[in-house]
Amino acid sequence: MNRNKRIILSVIILLVTAFFVKKVLIDIVYVGQQYEKNRIVTPYGEKIKSGNLSVDYSIEQVMMDIEQLGLNTVNVPVQIDIPSLTANTMTVNPESKTKALQLIKKLRYKGINVILEPYPYIRNGELYETELNPENINEWFWNWKQVVLSPLINDIAKPYKVYALCLGSNFDQFESEYNYWSDVADFVRTNYQGRITYKTNWWYTAEWDTQKDKRIGSYTMKLNNPILQKVDFISVAAYFELTDKETNTVENLVSSIYSTPIFNRHQNIYEELKNLSTQLDKPVFFGELGFPKRNGAAVHPWNPLPSNIVNEQEQANGFQAYKEVFEKETWNLGFSVFAIGKKDELKNYYPSDQSIAIIKSWYR
Repeated sequence: MNRNKRIILSVIILLVTAFFVKKVLIDIVYVGQQYEKNRIVTPYGEKIKSGNLSVDYSIEQVMMDIEQLGLNTVNVPVQIDIPSLTANTMTVNPESKTKALQLIKKLRYKGINVILEPYPYIRNGELYETELNPENINEWFWNWKQVVLSPLINDIAKPYKVYALCLGSNFDQFESEYNYWSDVADFVRTNYQGRITYKTNWWYTAEWDTQKDKRIGSYTMKLNNPILQKVDFISVAAYFELTDKETNTVENLVSSIYSTPIFNRHQNIYEELKNLSTQLDKPVFFGELGFPKRNGAAVHPWNPLPSNIVNEQEQANGFQAYKEVFEKETWNLGFSVFAIGKKDELKNYYPSDQSIAIIKSWYR
């Protein structure tokens, strides 16, 4: 064998060895062991223990938050820029996508699962996705599939084997477009073989509400929504209004989950969530579970500033109440803390020291 052939053979052997080390020893053996190490398996089933990221997260803070909260999953957002509440067009923010890829690579080698979420960012984050109402619904759904979901599947979900892909989040105004959402689910199933979920927003019912079955985002509409039948698990943004008191004991909040005193609604949140799971035959996951560090946190959990009075214990009591009610339920798949990844005086949802201790204790 001449010298050139020996060199070529040596290069081929090195390339094959490198491929074997990377794909087999690292990607399959090492990464697989890391995921196995981070599984949370309880007598009540395997659980997701996740954190939602602020859009302006830092990768360093995310990695620290994973450790201090004992998470096995991270909900990674990719910012979807939408110009207005009536817009039919949107774009994937390139900087957000690049940062998500950088983070996901780190999470993969740490054995942390990823829920990938296209995060609606309307008029530079000034407006809420719950109010989005496109002028041309047909055009909007075509863009959502082709401009948003397709590249996220091909560029992130498939190559990095994410745990689940979220099809949409809290689109209250047009969640009832059942045919369109069913088409979205079918489109993703055709192009992606991993898990899918859809995040539906919280709701309220009241004994005295004669319009409770007709209101946008009503509980009845969710029970009849076919997209929730097509996903692998149902995500719920769990900002349920619990009480009319500015401050509460854990016992008060636990009782309120079974019968909300606010506005004398007497909503049984526990029973409605359990029934949602039973009727649709899907586990329910708290895709967002958060309370601001303020008085009134359990009155309007969806409001980042329900009061000017800082109250870190009130936030912690909210997490403890949910823990006591839902931790051992087999139909509940787990929860995702809202919100981590950025810690400063403006982040009212970032967990307090008291909340961190409670969150870390879930499933132990």
